[in-house]
Amino acid sequence: MPVCVSTEVMRSSDKWTIENLVPSKELMERAGRAIFEQAEWKAPVGIICGKGNNAGDGFVVASLLKDHGIECEIVLLYENSFSEDGKYFFDKCVAKGIPVVTEGDYGKYKTILDCIFGTGFKGEVKEPAKSAIESINASDAYVVSADINSGLNGDTGMGELYVISDLTVSIGTFKYGHFLGVSKSVMKNKVNCDIGIKIIGETKELS
Repeated sequence: MPVCVSTEVMRSSDKWTIENLVPSKELMERAGRAIFEQAEWKAPVGIICGKGNNAGDGFVVASLLKDHGIECEIVLLYENSFSEDGKYFFDKCVAKGIPVVTEGDYGKYKTILDCIFGTGFKGEVKEPAKSAIESINASDAYVVSADINSGLNGDTGMGELYVISDLTVSIGTFKYGHFLGVSKSVMKNKVNCDIGIKIIGETKELS
């Protein structure tokens, strides 16, 4: 059975790894590359980005798609809401000429990458994320969620509104929410990618 951790253990493990083993930008680059390598991308690709480091993973994927000649665009739901590392990789995307829009044309995408919320999300999904998630779920695209489906609680696997994915790429270690709650019905497939985060804390096996 897969090893899982709480979101709190994941956060502290991520922090410890950055302080002691792997610089934060390198860790973000590893996360984005892991997501890129797990999916079969059909163009055009819409990369739906929220705030902070979850969006940063999407920027890394966008850069890799561009490098491989796969048409993509970034849908930036929250302007000027970058983490430091996320801004670093966003600027790389801009320098490469990757289109950035604030409203996506969800009907045209063959593949959608969901990078709106991370495993720490709690509470109610509000605009503009609400409309984005509804549009993702109404689309005919192949949907990939980065780390966990946006709108799901990383510990309980529950939520009121959440992305339904064809593939969810967990980063570091599976979280409880990948196996609890509604996860089995909204994640058609899931895979975990070890990017070198040393887990500090309790682990459990869930199926």
